Amino acid sequence: MLLSILVPVYNERSVVERSLGLVLAAPLPEHMERELIVVDDCSTDGTFAILQRLAAAEPRIRLYRHEVNRGKGAAVRSAIQYAQGDFVVVQDADLEYDPNEYPRLLRPLLDGRADAVFGSRYLAGEQTRVLPFWHSMINKHLTLLSNIFSNIKLTDMETCYKVFRTDLLKSIPIRSDRFGFEPEITMKSAKRKLRIYEVPISYHGRTYEEGKKIGWKDGLKALGVILRFWLEDDLYVQPYGRAFLNNLSGTPAHLSWITETIRPYLGEVVLELSAGIGNFAGRLLARRQLYVAAESDPFYLHALENRFLRTPNVRMVKLDPNQPSSYAQFDHRFDTVLCLNVLENMDSPETAVAESAKLLEPGGRLVVLVPHGRELFSRLDETRGHKRRFSRDEIEAMMRKNGFHIERAHKIAKLGAVAWWFFGKILRRKEIGKLWLKLFDKTVWITRRLNFLAPWGGMDLIVVGRTSK
Repeated sequence: MLLSILVPVYNERSVVERSLGLVLAAPLPEHMERELIVVDDCSTDGTFAILQRLAAAEPRIRLYRHEVNRGKGAAVRSAIQYAQGDFVVVQDADLEYDPNEYPRLLRPLLDGRADAVFGSRYLAGEQTRVLPFWHSMINKHLTLLSNIFSNIKLTDMETCYKVFRTDLLKSIPIRSDRFGFEPEITMKSAKRKLRIYEVPISYHGRTYEEGKKIGWKDGLKALGVILRFWLEDDLYVQPYGRAFLNNLSGTPAHLSWITETIRPYLGEVVLELSAGIGNFAGRLLARRQLYVAAESDPFYLHALENRFLRTPNVRMVKLDPNQPSSYAQFDHRFDTVLCLNVLENMDSPETAVAESAKLLEPGGRLVVLVPHGRELFSRLDETRGHKRRFSRDEIEAMMRKNGFHIERAHKIAKLGAVAWWFFGKILRRKEIGKLWLKLFDKTVWITRRLNFLAPWGGMDLIVVGRTSK
């Protein structure tokens, strides 16, 4: 295994050589190697010349430089893109944190329990230097505010020592250029529902006279970052449908409407195609003998494994709905196949319908949820990766062609279709803001009851087909 150690550096000529020497000599778990990704953030005190000399003599050091000073967050962002290891740890070059504690930080990751580990200066570490009261209070209050908005319980959000699985960290967009990196990555890790562990670490903090660079103004900026990324769901480097799935988790009333409509048609053994991050599975798996959540995206699979780690009747499998051969992995049949928000993203939607028919027991059901109304197709759909919207006749014809008789069709959110038309067709928006989504969700209790009055189609369409007995 390989550990990538990300070292942002700015004007540290007095300590950088000793710091990197300690990092290179630090103990690591057995069979683990290290690489140092050092990014000099346009130092002006001669630091870069020292780094060039060290990198020339040590092949494990890979050195990069910013042509202008951009801040710690920008330096970490640059380092992440060059990381090749299985895990990454951020290591400041100022000797405040002890590299000898890498094994402690890595243990929850190597045991498979964690996706990220934060080293806490406020748990019982081996050694902690006593520093000014108000600096500690600012850190602790920022951690408290971060916990309030992210709904997790950390003791030290501002810690430098954060260790991640590399694939997960590379998938999270980093927007903050300076010290906002810490609250941003914490908020996004919480929203992504990563398994975060804390371990106690030693801390040898510097005073401002000794070269400490962060101050009270950075604390105010950190508060702004917490609020910004509490409001924004900017969670994936390639958002496509992923941001949409996260937004769905913030519309519980709408999800309840859909799942309550679907639940009466479920059998005991259920397969959900393209289960995403488990928005539907979490509401539908209760009292099922077996619920198989199938997904092709590795990040979605990881999210599903985290979410249902201790749910014995849920099994995760890798399945690409576009590939007929992918469906052949099952050695049993299902009572129900769920195809929820899947067909609109496929090049050949009929593939999923045809292969689902082969996986069902006689009399088994296929439940399809698709965006309804071809005339509503807009930039809102394109942002979500949709290739099309469907008419009821189109879906029913596709299902009948593959041996299903239509048991029921439900048009969901007819008033929501008006909002979709307004934002997509009139305003030509690519996204619907979080505030509007919340407003939509808070009014579902009444729009659901008025749904039958509207003479037009719904925003979503649920069609239930059944195979012959």
